[in-house]
Amino acid sequence: MGYFEQLSQKIEMKEAKIGVIGMGYVGLPLAAEMVKSGFTVCGIDLDEKKIDALKNGQSYINDITDEDLQASIDSGRFFPTSDYQVVEDLDAISICVPTPLSDNQDPDTSYITGVIDSMKPFMKKGMLVTLESTTYPGTTEELIWKEFSRMGYEAGRDIFLCYSPERVDPGNQSFNTQNMPKVMGGITEQCNEVGAKLYRNYIPNVVPVSSPKVAEMSKLLENTFRSINIAFVNEIAMMCERMDIDVWEVIDAAATKPFGFMKFQPGPGIGGHCIPLDPMYLSWKAKGYRFYSKFIDLAQSINNNMPDVVVSKTAQVLNVYGKSINSSNILILGMAYKPDISDLRESPGLYLYELYKESGANVDYYDPNAHSFIDDDEEVVQSIPYSREQLKKYDCMVLVTNHSDFNYDELADVGVPIVDTRNAFQHYDEEHIHKLGTASKVHKKHASIAL
Repeated sequence: MGYFEQLSQKIEMKEAKIGVIGMGYVGLPLAAEMVKSGFTVCGIDLDEKKIDALKNGQSYINDITDEDLQASIDSGRFFPTSDYQVVEDLDAISICVPTPLSDNQDPDTSYITGVIDSMKPFMKKGMLVTLESTTYPGTTEELIWKEFSRMGYEAGRDIFLCYSPERVDPGNQSFNTQNMPKVMGGITEQCNEVGAKLYRNYIPNVVPVSSPKVAEMSKLLENTFRSINIAFVNEIAMMCERMDIDVWEVIDAAATKPFGFMKFQPGPGIGGHCIPLDPMYLSWKAKGYRFYSKFIDLAQSINNNMPDVVVSKTAQVLNVYGKSINSSNILILGMAYKPDISDLRESPGLYLYELYKESGANVDYYDPNAHSFIDDDEEVVQSIPYSREQLKKYDCMVLVTNHSDFNYDELADVGVPIVDTRNAFQHYDEEHIHKLGTASKVHKKHASIAL
């Protein structure tokens, strides 16, 4: 019996031992689904704090409760560790490590190469390795398969290699790891077959494609599509504000069309690990083929400029009240990159915080989910405790993240000028609420008096 048949049989009988490398927003939920489906899983991460928390049943991921984590541990099939030596006992490995951008906005694949270097001393024939980290087309073959081939392995015969892009959306109540369709691209047909066979145990809808490059490109297309459309609607918001048209009403009206229109909303910028980074991975790779994507670069420019647009809007609002940003007390409402989570990765709120500081403002923030962050000066910044009386001391509040547990009635009732970048106060008509993508009511009133 060959390695393909042996591994297939282990998977069918759920005797295959699986390793998930990277216990973050992607890896931990994936490991939890594997355990639920009956497999024994080693969760590998070099961060000892994460490993200690996992061993103690303490989840640091919003989508995994302490109860869910404890259930995985109590099953006797989940083993968190920082020791790569466990790889020698595993049959399959899923790699879920970060792929950030360098300071020069180039792909940083050092986490992937670091994982491969750590695995190599413990690898054996008959293993399945699946990369899930978002990256540029060609990564699986160029960075992983070349290393394996140098070790004498033959793809599809004595080792199996696939790429299956993660599609995690933190805080999404409708779609999670288990019910999200999963694209799978193997180096060979045998790689694809055994990869799909394993993943279908805990993700029923696996979508095989012809190669890792197709799978890698599909993930970049998904998020580049979003980046470009967000940039377009951000530009429309700026246009509508100039033309004294409410962009939010325009979007809602357009969204009534049952075909040919997809609703995107403007905001203070883009955040998270995917949308700000994925288009740059694609643009970087394309330049290696002497192809320059104007769409990607333009969208990135517009989206990256949105925090500056919000600062300009804030300056206009404060000016109406006879104030400037310099020396004003500004409160940012919400620092996480999206509602109802604690994730701060690439959050536009972080950039806004620094821009306000650079402009001379006294800046605080309140976020019931994200309790602290480290600013550009390497200082720990804490969320202020919520107090209605304390809110009155601010010259302006800027709504960046529309968390569902904000008390919008109370925030509006304080009377402090509010810059609303998310249309969170859409049901309030007070003059002190100024929405991104609409002309200021107070500004319009003053302008009409001047005429």
